[in-house]
Amino acid sequence: MTRILVVDDEPQILRTLRINLRARDYEVDTAADGASALRAAAGTLPDLVVLDLGLPDMDGVDVIRGLRGRTAAPIIVLSGRAGSADKVAALDAGADDYVTKPFGVEELLARIRAATRRVTTTPARPPTVRIGRYAVNIADRLIHGDDGATVRLTPTEWHLLEILAESPGKLVSQRRLLDQVWGPTYLKETHYLRQFMAQLRRKLEDDPAHPQHLLTEPGMGYRLHLGSTLAR
Repeated sequence: MTRILVVDDEPQILRTLRINLRARDYEVDTAADGASALRAAAGTLPDLVVLDLGLPDMDGVDVIRGLRGRTAAPIIVLSGRAGSADKVAALDAGADDYVTKPFGVEELLARIRAATRRVTTTPARPPTVRIGRYAVNIADRLIHGDDGATVRLTPTEWHLLEILAESPGKLVSQRRLLDQVWGPTYLKETHYLRQFMAQLRRKLEDDPAHPQHLLTEPGMGYRLHLGSTLAR
């Protein structure tokens, strides 16, 4: 059974989500502040976290960073902050999705299903591949640089990279990436792809502004060029 940790300082939201999630056979734990959320995550090992950013004791972005040190479970932000800067900060910290308040319960449930589906789906993965100066072990989700440094990716970043690595050098359409990573209800959310591809480039490209491996085909999709860094 999937275990979900809901973190929010509004009792009514905690109650509503607890009732709706348990009615759909999820196990539910709740926390009303950031410190409690981090303790709960360490103790119960949730399969997914629903997290409010406006917590009374610490900023939700800091909670995301703390959770990422404990778990790779998907994190869905549920927040009244609708600004793009807040969304970018949450995604950069390791969140996988962002829902603004007020929200529809059915939409949130659909996003939860999509997030848990992409984690439990395990398609065939290629062996270790070379991306510039990094050796990327797709199966074990490990990345090591030539200098011995390691690179950490979020679950969503890994999922995108896995799909691209299945067809190296070939165009992978925006539609396919959105469908396989976020689900069929997200086919117009191309800004998700731009955000997460930018994050991957910052981690894996020597010059993220001029990528040589994670390439964009404007209006169509993305392709992964494997191998060492190309000559400039």
